[in-house]
Amino acid sequence: MRTSLLFIALFLVQLVTAQHALTHLKERLPFRTTIGNKVILHLYLTDTVVQYTNKKARAIAINGSIPGPTLQFTEGDTAEIHVHNEMHMESSIHWHGLILPNEQDGVPYLTTAPIKAGTVHVYRFPIVQSGTYWYHSHTMLQEQSGMYGAFVIHPRNAPVEKEQVVLLSDWTNENPHQVERSLHFATDWYAIKKKATQNYAEAIREKHLGTKLENEWKRMLAMDVSDVYYDLLTTNGKLVDYRSDLQKGDTIRLRVINGSSSTYFWLQFAGGKIWVVGTDGQPVEPVEVDRLIVGVSETYDLKVVLPDSGSYEFRATSEDRTNHTSIWLGKGTAHPASGLGRLHYFAGMKMMNEMTNPDGSMHDMGMNMSLQQMDMNTIMYPEIADSNQQLVTLNYAMLKAPSNTVLPAGPVREMKFELTGNMNRYVWTMDNKTISESDKILIRKGENIRIILRNNSMMRHPMHLHGHFFRVINGQGEHAPLKTVLDILPMETDTIEFHAGEEYGDWYFHCHILYHMMSGMGRIFSYENSPPNPQLPDAKKALQKVYRDDRRFFLGAQIGLESNGSDGEIMLANTRWLLQTEWRLGLNERKGFENEIHLGRFIGKRQYLMPYIGFDWRYRKGSEPEKNIFGQANTKDQRAAVCFGVQYLLPMLFRADARIDTDGRIRVQLGREDIPISSRLRINLLVNSDKEYMAGFRYIATKYLSLSTHYDSDMSWGAGITFTY
Repeated sequence: MRTSLLFIALFLVQLVTAQHALTHLKERLPFRTTIGNKVILHLYLTDTVVQYTNKKARAIAINGSIPGPTLQFTEGDTAEIHVHNEMHMESSIHWHGLILPNEQDGVPYLTTAPIKAGTVHVYRFPIVQSGTYWYHSHTMLQEQSGMYGAFVIHPRNAPVEKEQVVLLSDWTNENPHQVERSLHFATDWYAIKKKATQNYAEAIREKHLGTKLENEWKRMLAMDVSDVYYDLLTTNGKLVDYRSDLQKGDTIRLRVINGSSSTYFWLQFAGGKIWVVGTDGQPVEPVEVDRLIVGVSETYDLKVVLPDSGSYEFRATSEDRTNHTSIWLGKGTAHPASGLGRLHYFAGMKMMNEMTNPDGSMHDMGMNMSLQQMDMNTIMYPEIADSNQQLVTLNYAMLKAPSNTVLPAGPVREMKFELTGNMNRYVWTMDNKTISESDKILIRKGENIRIILRNNSMMRHPMHLHGHFFRVINGQGEHAPLKTVLDILPMETDTIEFHAGEEYGDWYFHCHILYHMMSGMGRIFSYENSPPNPQLPDAKKALQKVYRDDRRFFLGAQIGLESNGSDGEIMLANTRWLLQTEWRLGLNERKGFENEIHLGRFIGKRQYLMPYIGFDWRYRKGSEPEKNIFGQANTKDQRAAVCFGVQYLLPMLFRADARIDTDGRIRVQLGREDIPISSRLRINLLVNSDKEYMAGFRYIATKYLSLSTHYDSDMSWGAGITFTY
């Protein structure tokens, strides 16, 4: 009876909800209304399901499309944008690259109130600039789920020209929260999908076994240029887009926006040269290049000319060369762009070995790299390394503003930041601190802030400053280009400067790779004596919600079910802390069981060291008395003790564990998991001073399931399956 009543109640709730949604749909206001120079827009955020490949996935549509509609304005307009959140979760929209009042910037709980489920939020701000920009959610991982769109502002009375938005993005059928969780546990499933594991068999085949061993001796994982495997890449929400109304000799402005979550794109045009005429919304003196790479969240205004009749491919290829997306310009005979070959990963690994010290820190080998002028990844590019082809590739030193960009007179304050990270645990920081571990940086109106950024990590970082343009100090003197995003290569040192010309507020400065930002790579610039933000009445509570992003704990597990019993571990970890439980469970009392629980904190910039406190509980029936290698009675038949220990990551990626328990017994243990014999075959090893040892194989079938077998000194041989989460 109770079950029936509950079913009826749930049915009525769903019916009322559906009716409300239909009524609301009928009442939707028109997308665009213009009153004088005021442009009123209505954006509707909805949960939806898409099927780009053979899998369906959840996404977020804006006005029924992914990406959202291109928002068109003219400089001098006033924007009034009503965002209707019809989803079951809160959301936000950040207007990337726009100069606007602080409370309109769109970072939830920092500058702007979040848009709660079922509510409408109104953004109002003057349009004081022109150029190519974009908008996206700044809430959790919604940007990865399709919540982004182009924002184009035309100069007033500008001549009409042919132009095309080219909004690039990446798409995964996987839940983005699972992507993020997996990154924190160093799964190499994405490397398997990319065929980029750099395993021992491959190293031997390519005569780079020494390179592989040196890489692991320096405690590094396999070389890669990006973290996530994407099912596809898109142009304007499509695998392939077309612009067919172009003819021989036509010039078209391409407004290229990298709206991806973590993908860099190489841009090529089958019709010849590319003219770079703008970046991040600001004009630059035209530069002719063969190709360029666009960093995550950067925009470039490009001009290309159709050399003849036909259709010419403008291709965007992911930096890891696993996929590409295109827009075809013109109609008729197809002229494809040249493909980019597979990266020479071991050449990149060898270079990284040379740049890495034994303690894990990095050095630039005295090359003083800056401004993308010396891309160390070039040795991995087959189109350069394997040929004599001369390609002109854009770098920041080539950009020159058409007018004087010198900052207004004012006091100068210099700041230095080191971009740091831990690829093994996927922790990304500035000066080894996440945003929640650092204070706001107070600045004064009228100051000129000079920032020197050194990238001491193995990944590129596109650093984005909200609400301000900065000058890139690139040797162009008074004509240094203005940008809002700076892509910093590994081991580069770059300098930017901006004028603190806003009236008030907190402004975010962060890496725009979504998963780096969410792990804590950012800072907050805060104007002194800012008035209270009316959208955030409890400022302290709101700031704690900003800090919550990089303090989150992620769950991971590896559970073996084999013919000799079960063994495995479950972990709950965040940036600094780890709670783990390990077990070995036999099939009978003679095999017994063991369970250990540890709570530890990672120490140091590289997080090699983790002191911990724990509890060890074990039982086994009927075995002979034994002693450990220290001559102490081995209590593995009956033990219940608190222990204090330390774990340390050794060269060759072996983890050492030394501990003492409250009974005075010492145990030293050495082990390594996931030794990559081939792309999918892994070896696990473990030995300790209690004379216990284990060796096993695991063949990875899917992200979550492996076939496994192992020998355990207490449990003997077993074979079965292992679940990895």
